Amino acid sequence: MDFDISPKMTELLGQLREFLQSDIMPLEKTVAEQGFRASQPQLQALRAKARERGFWLPQIDSEHGGLGLSLMEHGMVSEVLGRSPLGHYTCNCQAPDAGNMEILIQFGTPEQKQKFLNPLLRGEIRSCFSMTEPERPGSNPTWLDTQAVREGDQFVINGHKWFTSSADGASFAIVMAVTNPDAPPYERASQIIVPLDTPGFRFVRNVPIMGHAGDDYDSHAEVRYENCRVPVTNLLGGEGAGFLIAQERLGPGRIHHCMRWIGICERSFDLMCQRAATREVAPGKPLGTKEIVQAWIAESRAEIDAARLAVLHAAWKIDRQGLYQSRSEISCIKFFVADVMLKVIDRAIQVHGALGVTSDTPLAAFLRNERGARIYDGADEVHKVVVARQALKPYGLKLK
Repeated sequence: MDFDISPKMTELLGQLREFLQSDIMPLEKTVAEQGFRASQPQLQALRAKARERGFWLPQIDSEHGGLGLSLMEHGMVSEVLGRSPLGHYTCNCQAPDAGNMEILIQFGTPEQKQKFLNPLLRGEIRSCFSMTEPERPGSNPTWLDTQAVREGDQFVINGHKWFTSSADGASFAIVMAVTNPDAPPYERASQIIVPLDTPGFRFVRNVPIMGHAGDDYDSHAEVRYENCRVPVTNLLGGEGAGFLIAQERLGPGRIHHCMRWIGICERSFDLMCQRAATREVAPGKPLGTKEIVQAWIAESRAEIDAARLAVLHAAWKIDRQGLYQSRSEISCIKFFVADVMLKVIDRAIQVHGALGVTSDTPLAAFLRNERGARIYDGADEVHKVVVARQALKPYGLKLK
């Protein structure tokens, strides 16, 4: 296993750190106070600068205008960008658009790429991914209520979705809907592209997350499909291939997420150490002189470093052996890194005291936005079962 970083990557990561410090982080407070939509002029200027500097689309191959990085290399970039809530958006590698780009490149028709992918790559539009349903468990993606019935040259879609992230202001959704209800469970659903101006697509609300509904890109929507008609040509991949396509995006997506979470860990760790070194609990007695605070700092340092190595190893294995051979590693990092991140954020908040739960630092927003990390993309408990099943198989115990 070779984790050596090329001189080119070393230079890129250094430039990104400088750009993050000088341009991206100073805009955080404005966006937090004004909201995402009201801050679009500043955000678009920032994105234009990122493109000029050569930071655009780090997750996409050079053929489609990206940097052509390996999954492991993009993981390193994702960690740097993850230190700011605006990092990934600035470089057009934010979820759910990044995953939608990847599956459109892999499964889209030439017409779909022209109409939906290319504007997305250029940053002219945003998209959303519509899979999770309030009436069905997200841990069982083969059990969906949303139906897409074929009538002539159209699909008629009916269903109820929520956590359709970033639907507010998006141009199109990729919706997961059952097209073949009598097929085997993993072949029942398809993915279909739905422009949001299609009659029958109804935006219900932005779901408040711990009291914060957000707006524009920074939101998670509840939506309904009510006799929503789209052409059959909007089918992505083959009919019944929805689950397969979902798995293709989730593997690399978890690398992106986990390295972003490590960026959040590092930002939280920096803030914790700064606070410990400068906040006095008595004259001449900084918080950092307390052994419990020292223990939190030491534990956080060790856990962050271990998490990073685990993710880079998973990315390295995916690059070389593929998603299927790496499924245990992918599940391991999903629950392990999420847990480390939330512990580090919580310790940093505790060290900040009352300041930690205010919006004067990014810590409270990190906790609010990232508590869902143990739930989305498969609950931690599901991933632990996957890892245990693979670990026990060589010992003769086969779990269903």
